[in-house]
Amino acid sequence: MRTDYHTHSTYSDGSFLQWMVGAAEQAGFEAVGISDHCNVCPAPEHVGRKKLMGFNLDETYHRRREAIESVRRRADIDVYDAVEMDFEIGAEAAIERFLSTAEFDYAIGSVHFLDGVNAHSTSHFSSKSRAAREADVEAYFEKLVALADSELFEIAAHPDLFERNSALRGLATQAQYDRAARAFARSRTIPELNAGRALREYGEFHPAPGFLEALAEYGVPLTAGTDSHDPAEIGPRREALETRLAELAIDPVELAL
Repeated sequence: MRTDYHTHSTYSDGSFLQWMVGAAEQAGFEAVGISDHCNVCPAPEHVGRKKLMGFNLDETYHRRREAIESVRRRADIDVYDAVEMDFEIGAEAAIERFLSTAEFDYAIGSVHFLDGVNAHSTSHFSSKSRAAREADVEAYFEKLVALADSELFEIAAHPDLFERNSALRGLATQAQYDRAARAFARSRTIPELNAGRALREYGEFHPAPGFLEALAEYGVPLTAGTDSHDPAEIGPRREALETRLAELAIDPVELAL
């Protein structure tokens, strides 16, 4: 695993740039991507949430780019100027306009929101009936397939994010896995083996084992990312990813950057 494509800085919800790059260097990476969260979906709920959370990379990416250039001059590893974009069906044109203007080294696409809230929100989903929660998971896969079909992104982050939510975990079907795997098989977008909750409360990597089997059946390659927000996470997550990749006999794809 040469590159960590998925880390965050203080330009979204992570730590100082130089700390993240230094930790990636100490962990043995040859390259690291700073892929802060960004949302340009025009729907009012997304605009309001962005203001509330302070995720404004669409306005600050020029400043962050200058900071990345400064860090590059001192680093002994490659540092990529990347982005993790929230994806919503109907926002493709807005996302495409922003990405073509910003010209990042690469773009990660993510589905974070279901039923108007973050997919992590256990309290929101736990009060629903099983049928309603199954419908939410189906909506997630509809968005994931649309993300792959959009061809907007090099990488799809944590492609079964809802599994982190105990109210939604285990509700995905084999048919949904197969549909998503077929979408990635025909797309340039590469799903990511993500360690974001493997060492925390969820205790599993993304994608989950059943989803991984479907991706393998359709010949879909994987990248790898630690999804680190703190420098202390990078080393342990790299070790865990290396172990998991060896278990799966997967050689992660390196982007041509």
